[in-house]
Amino acid sequence: MLKGGVVAAFVGVLCVVAGLYAGFATSRASGPSADGQGAGPVPGLPGALAGDTSSHPSFDRLQAAVTQLMRAAGATGGVTVTELGGPSSQTWSYQGDQQFVAASTYKLPLLMVEAQNVVAGRWHGTDSLCYQDGDWEDGWYTDYEDGTCMSRAQLEHRVGHDSDNTAAHILIRYGGGSDALNQYAKAHGAQGSSFFVPNNTTTNDLARLWTDEAGGRAGGRAAQQYLYPMLTHTSFEAGIPAGLPRGTTVVHKIGDLGGTINDAALVPQGPRGAYVLAVCTQGQGGDAGWKLVADVSRAVWGYESTR
Repeated sequence: MLKGGVVAAFVGVLCVVAGLYAGFATSRASGPSADGQGAGPVPGLPGALAGDTSSHPSFDRLQAAVTQLMRAAGATGGVTVTELGGPSSQTWSYQGDQQFVAASTYKLPLLMVEAQNVVAGRWHGTDSLCYQDGDWEDGWYTDYEDGTCMSRAQLEHRVGHDSDNTAAHILIRYGGGSDALNQYAKAHGAQGSSFFVPNNTTTNDLARLWTDEAGGRAGGRAAQQYLYPMLTHTSFEAGIPAGLPRGTTVVHKIGDLGGTINDAALVPQGPRGAYVLAVCTQGQGGDAGWKLVADVSRAVWGYESTR
């Protein structure tokens, strides 16, 4: 639901990021569930390397910190952490399968399929896509009118950098509609989500999407190099990026709608390697909602530093 600008070049960073992906663990394990009971694997998410779990710190302190943050904010929420690098990589979630309004996080699978099709040569950044009245939704840009046509690359950047709604609607229409979008999302792990219409998701699903993408299963390095600049240093950095040390690269897609504040991110260079963090919240929204997401991000970074 939020809006877009001019593509920045981060190819140097992306080459470093892409180099992390070749050896990601694909075994599964999980920490405690949100109610404090032991949980089994989170399907589709990487976990600890088999036989190498003893050195991994307990998630209990992270569980307690996230629970306290949600209570203090008077919010409900879900959080999923998937470790992609470092020793004994695991996945942990707090209310990871709870349904939340997806808001603009539906644009993550939208941009994934855009990147994959462009680098495969099926679509082209120079394709001319034209606006129709049915595409309109209030958003970052207001320069749409009948007969307005823009390149696919321009629309993609508006969606990624500024989360523009109308640009997203145009891309979805040309891409086959919401059914095609959801078919793609399910193929990349989002089994419990219904994006765009009616637009619900879970943090486990958002984490699965990022994990699949980071693992090279959504177009590989070429798609990553196409996609990541659109989702780095965006117009909306008050969530996950705000909770991390200054200068930390965060590739992410946010959602902001009323009391819903969501953020789903790949952190390529965490304290002990790359990790994925997805946070969905329902509460006050606005500045308070963004602060909550940033606080959760800070707690996760602190936990990762103990590995």
